[in-house]
Amino acid sequence: MIPNDLAADDDLDAGGADGDDLYEHHRIVVDRGQELLRIDKFLHGRLRNTSRNKVQEAIRASAVEVNGTPVKPNYRVKPQDTITVTLPEPPRDDRVVPEEMALDIRYEDADLLIVNKPAGLVVHPAYGHWQGTLVNGLAHHLANLPTGRNGEIRPGLVHRIDKDTSGLLVIGKTDFAMTHLSNQFFHHTIQRSYLALVWGTPPGPTGTIRGNIGRSVRDRKVQAVYPNGEQGKAAVTHYEILESFGPVTLLRCVLETGRTHQIRAHMQYLGHPLFSDATYGGDRIRVGQNTGAYRDFVERAFQLMPRQALHARSLGFVHPTSGEHLFFEAELPEDFAAVLEKWRAWATT
Repeated sequence: MIPNDLAADDDLDAGGADGDDLYEHHRIVVDRGQELLRIDKFLHGRLRNTSRNKVQEAIRASAVEVNGTPVKPNYRVKPQDTITVTLPEPPRDDRVVPEEMALDIRYEDADLLIVNKPAGLVVHPAYGHWQGTLVNGLAHHLANLPTGRNGEIRPGLVHRIDKDTSGLLVIGKTDFAMTHLSNQFFHHTIQRSYLALVWGTPPGPTGTIRGNIGRSVRDRKVQAVYPNGEQGKAAVTHYEILESFGPVTLLRCVLETGRTHQIRAHMQYLGHPLFSDATYGGDRIRVGQNTGAYRDFVERAFQLMPRQALHARSLGFVHPTSGEHLFFEAELPEDFAAVLEKWRAWATT
């Protein structure tokens, strides 16, 4: 049986959340319908606050690669190309600028708050994402948030989830609350579960994936699994099959450890990447023939949910002050719910 929910400091945000390198790293997977276009013109239209001359200079410096190989400015981008770009990070200070933002707050008291983060929102400022983050919104909603450990730019945060993952986060409003909650994460007493839609059907009805996770040697923004422990950090993911639709399966996942992109990387390693996860190969048909009506159906499903099918469903912990055990659940967002209904209808026809 799957164990009780364990602590996790799981999917870190895009934008260098776990690194201090002074450069911006971009990874772009070109759309399926992209017309042939010079790469300097393509990147000028995709990268914010970057001139075409700066793009051309980066290309000449071999800082632009397509499918792992440096290219020339006249290279024409093709559908499904993977483009990586490294640009100097502009100077800035470390102040968090408060920004008015509509926050989906599910609970709040003097010590903490629970927020339901939508997909697409970066949790905290980092290289490439200095504004428009959840922390910018929290700075507007709350005054004098605790700084966090080692002076990092993470006011109130004791854990994080990835930009394109939806779901629940707990925020500490005082230094004591933040320390108390962090200690619960450290000792694996926080209860958290995720819902994930994956390609295929993992060995079931329950299972455990073990394998060190660390940065890929090919792309620093992607995590790789090292099963022999030669590098990376130990990682354990438990899963339970909730519902099967044939080509895809809905899982409940619990993390025993908290590594960057743990669920996404472990599921890819198992051969069952998350549905619509472009980073880990789930944004193409992995089960079934890539032809005819089925291909059209899957393409429409991708359009309904153009991000990884991962949702931080539940969160339980001991209140820092009262000692009361609190438990919260967040319903699936519209895109995830719509994709599930689409697959259910397909499976019954």
